[in-house]
Amino acid sequence: MEFDNNRRPRKLCLISRSLTYILVGMSGTHDGKRRLRDPERTRERLVRAAFQEVYRSGFQSASIDTILAATNVTKGALYYHFDSKEALGYAVIEEIVAKFTEDKWLRPLRQGKNPIGTLTGIVQRTSIRREDVNGGCPLINLAQEMSPLDERFRKRLERIFHEWQEGIAIALRRGQSQGTVRRDLIPEETAGFLIAMYEGYALLAKNAQDAKVWNVGIKNIVTWLRSLRAPLRSRKGARRRRLMSHDAVEQRLRS
Repeated sequence: MEFDNNRRPRKLCLISRSLTYILVGMSGTHDGKRRLRDPERTRERLVRAAFQEVYRSGFQSASIDTILAATNVTKGALYYHFDSKEALGYAVIEEIVAKFTEDKWLRPLRQGKNPIGTLTGIVQRTSIRREDVNGGCPLINLAQEMSPLDERFRKRLERIFHEWQEGIAIALRRGQSQGTVRRDLIPEETAGFLIAMYEGYALLAKNAQDAKVWNVGIKNIVTWLRSLRAPLRSRKGARRRRLMSHDAVEQRLRS
């Protein structure tokens, strides 16, 4: 039998080394998978922490060190995901601010059957918690601060406003075709006016630091929205036309 320098059987030594290599390889594979998953979670944490810091301090005053401390992430890891502070800000707009508008306004409007009722419900559910009133609307905050300073910020924010306005206009046009929304309205202009009114009251409440201002605003916006409903006679006529159309289709199918 052959022995190594430490007087151990050579074959046993080779087996031991092979097992060591296998275990190390398995450990490395596991760590590799974990590393592949971690970057996504790290990036998400950075974007969320950045949103909180920007909402609290504004983009220009937002502190990278505060964001890193909130996430326990190194500066190197941050710049692995984002080339600059501006790139992080763009991600905040695209992944968080835009999602607010999608979740609060656009999805309910796509799913709702009655656009005026849906819009009224959205406005009535506006948060009047102290922190929300005092902080203001994240979209309008960034638009006021960054649109004059950074064209790439401005274009991203403009896209959100445009999609918001178009989403409301589409719902209003659908209501007109169903006979539930006044036909004399121009949907795009009405949608723009609603956004201006809503954001205007958000700004007034933030300046006053007073939820009562928002309560008055909500009441006034809801009253205006209800005035957009088609007259009862028009709604009955539209319903009658839909029923007649349905009956005509059934007759054709039976013939």
